[in-house]
Amino acid sequence: MKTTEKTFDAVKYMRQQREQLSEKLSKMTKKEILEYLKKDKPQEIKPCA
Repeated sequence: MKTTEKTFDAVKYMRQQREQLSEKLSKMTKKEILEYLKKDKPQEIKPCA
């Protein structure tokens, strides 16, 4: 059986993204969060792993 070494860790990436978003949203009011989510457009995904 041939094994390959993974080059991208999806779980690690999602945890990093969730942590960044939580930090950003924790400093906002409910109204600011709603505005942020309405205006936020998907960004190009650039894995850091």
